[in-house]
Amino acid sequence: MRVVLQRVKEAKVEIAGQVNGQIKQGLLLLVGFTDGDGQAEIDYLARKIVNARIFSDEADKLNLSLLDIGGEILSISQFTLYAQVKKGNRPSFTEAQDPKLAQLNYEKFNQALASYGPKVATGVFGADMQVSLLNDGPVTIIYEA
Repeated sequence: MRVVLQRVKEAKVEIAGQVNGQIKQGLLLLVGFTDGDGQAEIDYLARKIVNARIFSDEADKLNLSLLDIGGEILSISQFTLYAQVKKGNRPSFTEAQDPKLAQLNYEKFNQALASYGPKVATGVFGADMQVSLLNDGPVTIIYEA
């Protein structure tokens, strides 16, 4: 399981010109799954992400978590995180998890995030989405399990 986290001031996802999910301050997550990923990886990364101390405190130190600031999450499925690009010019996506299982895991991941209390907005699994964000920092971290 791979998650690219970006700290944002705001973010939204549109599908066919309609806003599907939108947040204010918080985290934009790009989420991908590979073979063997399941509940253990989901639980581990959900806990790590909501508790990551990457928001500034009163001394301007990265010392506060999403939960501390009452932030929100926009979670976007992205199988292309498992692109293989060593051979040729066209990426291979054979390391991405089977779509049916990946969709189930994506839904479980979003539920795991929400169980900690933040608002979790999402895209639509497999849809052509346009994601807009105002990056904060910038702070971008890649998580793997």
